[in-house]
Amino acid sequence: MPYTQLTLPENIAKVFIEAWNQRDAEKLASLFVADAEFVNVTGLWWHTRTDIFKAHDYGLKVIFQHSELKLVKTKVRYLADDIAIVHLKARLTNQTGLGEVKKTNQRNNILVFVVKKQGDFWQCHTTQNTEIIPNMETFVVSEDNQIQAVNYGEFKK
Repeated sequence: MPYTQLTLPENIAKVFIEAWNQRDAEKLASLFVADAEFVNVTGLWWHTRTDIFKAHDYGLKVIFQHSELKLVKTKVRYLADDIAIVHLKARLTNQTGLGEVKKTNQRNNILVFVVKKQGDFWQCHTTQNTEIIPNMETFVVSEDNQIQAVNYGEFKK
């Protein structure tokens, strides 16, 4: 799988969004080095470009086949001339429902990419995808393993 040639680190956000919306898992995976790491919103952790491809190929065909990912904001922070952290805030709509849920709500995420310039081009070494849950501070897990987002501030009143 050939690498996508990114001339600027912030281009990773644009190409990631394009690949997602085109349902092109190969293009998406081409942003990553062979031994890249990717942690998704539920903590699934993939350790190679091949694993990143397989996970997104499945997801874009089954879970997100009608979805649209929209770029909201990009921010780049250089750690050195050849290393940068790229934050991407994105909005996801039209995720495939499950069971009785036919339509899903809009989701918002922040993806953090650590990219390194190799030769003339930037490639991603690791990514973390985090779900944004408005007005919530953390999660709690009940005794029956149900996960719920909570805001401790609501209990201070």
